[in-house]
Amino acid sequence: MTIESILRRKGTSVTTIAPEASIKRAADWLRAKNIGALVVTSENAVVGLISEREIVHAFSRYGEEAGSMSVKEIMQYGVTTVSPDESINRVMNLMTHHRVRHMPVVSGGKLAGIVSIGDVVKHRLEDLELET
Repeated sequence: MTIESILRRKGTSVTTIAPEASIKRAADWLRAKNIGALVVTSENAVVGLISEREIVHAFSRYGEEAGSMSVKEIMQYGVTTVSPDESINRVMNLMTHHRVRHMPVVSGGKLAGIVSIGDVVKHRLEDLELET
């Protein structure tokens, strides 16, 4: 099974944000879309990721002023990406090794989707149910 099979079920829509956007804007997008992470892009290139985790850490560290800080000040840089033909087992290993819950999917240099640990676990559970 590959990441492409997950994307076929959940879709390839990805909510992105610019590095210059405020952390408050990022938090508003996460709440509005009911998602846990945003892919940070600049000129259609993936430059990082910002998740609930980074936002919580920013507010803990900087207090209320964190809301007006920019995404680029707290986002994860050098985020690991995967391709649609990557195996689900490999992606689970990468998520565990890098201690991340979200991975952007890139195909041909373009953002093609995002998978979360929840997506991967759900897919694996469905596979196990089919096997039994």
